Amino acid sequence: MNTQVMLGVPDYFMIVGYFLLMLGIGLYFYRSMKGIKDYFSGGNNIPWWLSGVSFYMSSFSVMAFVSYPSLCYRYGFVGITLLWVSIPATLFSALFLAHKWRRARIESPIEYLEERYNPVLRQLFSWQGVPTKIIDDGIKLFAIGIFISVSLGFDMKWSMIGAGGIMLLYTFMGGLWAVAVTDFIQFVVLTAAIIIILPLSFYHGGGVTQVFKNLPDGFMRLTCPEYGWGYVIYLIVMYTLAWSSVNWSLIQRYYCVPTERDALKVGLSVVVLYIIGPPLMFLPAIAGTQLIPGLADAGTIYPELCRMLLPAGMLGLMISAMFAATMSMLSSDYNVCANVLTHDIYRRHLRPDASQRELVLVGRLMTLLIGVLAIGAALLMLSLAKAEDMFTMMVTLFSVATAPVAVPMILGLLSRRFTARSALWGFLAGLFVGIALFAVSRTGRPLAFFMIQWNPESSTLSLFNRSAPLEMVLFIATSLVTFIIMCLITLFSPMHGEEEKRVKGFFTRLEEPIGSRPEEQAAAAQSKTISPFQVVGISLIIIALMMIAVLPWSDSWLTAVLNGSISAFLILVGIAMVWMERKRMRRFKPELEPLPEKRLRQEFYN
Repeated sequence: MNTQVMLGVPDYFMIVGYFLLMLGIGLYFYRSMKGIKDYFSGGNNIPWWLSGVSFYMSSFSVMAFVSYPSLCYRYGFVGITLLWVSIPATLFSALFLAHKWRRARIESPIEYLEERYNPVLRQLFSWQGVPTKIIDDGIKLFAIGIFISVSLGFDMKWSMIGAGGIMLLYTFMGGLWAVAVTDFIQFVVLTAAIIIILPLSFYHGGGVTQVFKNLPDGFMRLTCPEYGWGYVIYLIVMYTLAWSSVNWSLIQRYYCVPTERDALKVGLSVVVLYIIGPPLMFLPAIAGTQLIPGLADAGTIYPELCRMLLPAGMLGLMISAMFAATMSMLSSDYNVCANVLTHDIYRRHLRPDASQRELVLVGRLMTLLIGVLAIGAALLMLSLAKAEDMFTMMVTLFSVATAPVAVPMILGLLSRRFTARSALWGFLAGLFVGIALFAVSRTGRPLAFFMIQWNPESSTLSLFNRSAPLEMVLFIATSLVTFIIMCLITLFSPMHGEEEKRVKGFFTRLEEPIGSRPEEQAAAAQSKTISPFQVVGISLIIIALMMIAVLPWSDSWLTAVLNGSISAFLILVGIAMVWMERKRMRRFKPELEPLPEKRLRQEFYN
C-alpha cells in the first residue's frame, strides 16, 4: 500500500513554521551561555516540570510511531503494555537514584566515576559510551530519514541531512536550555496532534463503544502469547538499568535541576506522563483495526490514519509531532555526548585551567562534531544496510553495551563496597561475553552445547526446551557475568587504604543536602538570570496562531472544534507564562525607589 502522504500548502506552512520556531529558540539562548555549567547543566537551574517533560520526550523516537502502533494493530493493548515498562524503570531511578545524582554535584553523567572508582574507569566509559551513542544516533537519523522519504516522498539522504542539521543547529547555539525548551514545545505539538487524531479515529470508527465491541477476543489484554510476562519483565529490568546509567541524557535531567527534591519531582512527573501518554498515543492504532482492516504492513498504520482522517494543516502538525519524537532524543544525545568530550576528556586531561568562555566554545565544537559524525553514520548505513535490519541492529547493539556499563555505574551509587578493580574486570568480562555471543550468532550455523542450542533461522537460544530471542540472551548473560565478577573480586579483594578513604568521602558528599554548603547558599540567593517562562509562553502563542491560520481547511466540525479549543488553551497558557515571567523579573530585579519630586529638585540644584 502506498504510504506517501500528499501535502498541501497548509501542511508545509506548519512544518516549516515548526522548524523555524526550533531554530528561534536556539538563537534565543545563544548569548545566555556564559559558562560550561550553563551550556551542559543549565546552571542547575532548569525547573523540574521542564526537565521532566524533556526527560519524557528524550526517552523515545519516531520508531515509537512505527513499532508500537504496529503491535497495537496486530495484538491490541500489548503494544501499550510494552511501553508501560518505562513506568517501573523511571520509578526506580526517581526513588533510589535521583537524589544521589543531584547530590553528587556533577557536571557530566560519568564524572563521579573518578572519585567512586578511579580515573581509568571514567575514561574507559567515556570512550566506550560516545562511539556507541554516535552509532545509535546514526540509526535514529536513519529511521527519521525513512519516515520522511516514505511519508513525504523526499530524497532519503537529504531528509537525514536536513533533519540532523536542524537539530544540530539549535543544540549548538543554546545548549541544554535550548534542548529542554524545544523538548517542551515538541511535547506540546505532539500532545496537540494526539488530542486531534484520537477522537477522530474513534468517531470515524463508529464511536468508542462500537470500536471496542468489534475488537477480536483478547485484544485488550495486557500480554499475548508472542509477548508474555517473561518478555515484559525482561524489558523492565533492561529499561531500569539503562535509564539509571547508560542513558546519559536522562541522568542529565536529574542533576540539572536546583535541588534533590526537584530531581525526585522530575522522575515522578515522567511516571505520570508514561501512565497517561501511551494509551492516548496508540489507541488510534487499535481503532485503526476498524477503519483500515487487513493492512498488509502494520507499521504504516499511523501514516495511513493521518492520511485518512486529518485535513490540510493538521496533517502537517502530526508530521511535525513525529519529527519531534526523534528530534528530542537526538538533540539530548548531541548535548550530553559533547558534555562528556568537553568535561571528562578535554577539561580533565588537556586544558584543566581553561576559561569558561573557552569551554563553551569547545562544547559547541564538540556538539558540532557529534552531530556531523551521527549524520555520517546514518549516511554510511544508507549505503551499507537494509532498512528492515535497522531495528534489530539497534536492539542488539543496546543489549551488548548496556549491562557491562550499567551494573558498575548503579552499584557504585547504591553500595560503597564494590571496588574499582571489580568494576573494571566486571565491565571487561561482561563485554567479552556479549561480543562472543554476538559473534556466535553471526556464524549462521546451528550450534549445540550440552542443553544449550542456537537456532540461527529464528535467532533464538534454547535451554531446557525454552527458547529466548538473541537480545534477551545477550542482556541476561552480560548482566549476570558483570555482576558475578564484581561480587567475587570485591569479596576476595576488598578495598582498603586510599581507595577506601576516597569512597568514604564520595558517599559523605551524597549525604549532604543541596544548599548545605556556603557556596551553594550564595548561588541560590542570586537572581536567576535565565528563565524559560517567557520563551515558552511566546512559543505556545506562535503554535496556537499557526493552528488558527489553518482552520479554514478543516473538513469537519469536530476537527474545527478540536483545533480551535487547543489553540485557545495554548494562547491562555502562553499569556499566563509571559505574565509569570514579568512578575518574576519584578520580584528579583533590584528596584530603585524614585525619590520624591521635591528632594530630586533640591539635589539637582545643590
